[in-house]
Amino acid sequence: MKVFINKNIPEAGIKLLQDKGISFTINPTENLLSREEFIKICQEHDALLSVGTNNLDEDFFQQCPNLKGIALFSVGFDSVTIPSANSRKIPVGNTPDVLSRATSDVAFLLMQSVARKSFFNHKRILNNDWGSFDPLANLGQELYGKTLGIFGLGRIGIEMAKKCKAAFGMKIIYHNRSRKEDAEKELDAKYVDFETLLAESDVLSIHANYSAENNEIFNKNAFAKMKPNSIFINTARGKFQNENDLFDALTNNIIWGAGLDVTNPEPMKFDNPLLSLPNCCILPHIGSATYEARNGMAVCAAQNIIALFENKKMPFCVNEEVYS
Repeated sequence: MKVFINKNIPEAGIKLLQDKGISFTINPTENLLSREEFIKICQEHDALLSVGTNNLDEDFFQQCPNLKGIALFSVGFDSVTIPSANSRKIPVGNTPDVLSRATSDVAFLLMQSVARKSFFNHKRILNNDWGSFDPLANLGQELYGKTLGIFGLGRIGIEMAKKCKAAFGMKIIYHNRSRKEDAEKELDAKYVDFETLLAESDVLSIHANYSAENNEIFNKNAFAKMKPNSIFINTARGKFQNENDLFDALTNNIIWGAGLDVTNPEPMKFDNPLLSLPNCCILPHIGSATYEARNGMAVCAAQNIIALFENKKMPFCVNEEVYS
């Protein structure tokens, strides 16, 4: 059995595969493969370790009937049409937990950067626009005692809430598909409906798994219900936000600012008007970009592949129903 790895991953994962004697092929080029090239290579392998946002849809599964398992190099699995995998009894694994702290760190960083307009003020230096002291210019806002709203209180959301509570004494509210009573006790968090989340959050941070039902749920109507001082943070998936509506909300003082580690579409074009706004801070999807997180992701992905080859249940399987 052979595994295709479409991009190079940290040595920690490669070594695990080598130690188990698993045969694998790593994409020999640094360039992105076209869909046709990607599918052709997958047709020649028994398993896929998928790095990036390859669209693993019904058409992909139809063209790759030999695949027996997929290990994603990500915690999100919205790139896979799970019903198509299920119908073929193909397990799909992800990499949970290991990137929770790193991704929440970036959300926390963006929140503070937006509050103090740090990206914009850094650009002022680069543009030789430091100027003299002006007590009324470029003022930010403090976060002490404010309300943090979490959309999707999973592992990453909990880490974000812990940081905000410890650093700024922020109150925590959240909206989820179901209540998290343990997290409520730990964080003194309050479960609210979506409308209340919008209305009461001073900072609203997205940490949910993306699904089609939530496509662009943060749009004109949602932003209009948020506070004028509110900060919108997204480190999950860019498709949660309508970026034209976000631009309008930021330029018309409907909300205070936004911090994005993910964009819609992604990657963002260099001339996107959001990049020129003083109240918008954008990073190029670096949430998991630490040595610790990426090594952990590589290990999780390798462990999922190893379990597949040993006819065992993937330890980080997102569609466990295939084993029933």
